Amino acid sequence: MTLEELRDQIDALDRQLVELLSERARAALMIGHLKAATALPVYEPAREKVIYANVRAANKGPLPDIELTHIYERIIDVMRALQRNELASERNAQAVAPGHGTGAQAPETGIKQ
Repeated sequence: MTLEELRDQIDALDRQLVELLSERARAALMIGHLKAATALPVYEPAREKVIYANVRAANKGPLPDIELTHIYERIIDVMRALQRNELASERNAQAVAPGHGTGAQAPETGIKQ
């Protein structure tokens, strides 16, 4: 393959990764809602250990397990922050009843809809 063809392949793979990460984020948000409804904490270290073990078990290379784990640590950090931001926004919205607000808007979360 040529350099251009390989770069095109990487671009296509990146688009797939973005779609999968977005799908994962949507699932993480739904989990956050369920955790809030059942008073579970957003941070669950035991669950994260299971995720890392699953990722290492599925890894067929060429990424070393430790590097793949580092990538997933960052993914999980971002998903956890997404859950916290979403739940905080909902709590803020519930705290201000419609028509009785201060007119202030919630801070941006950086999430594109």
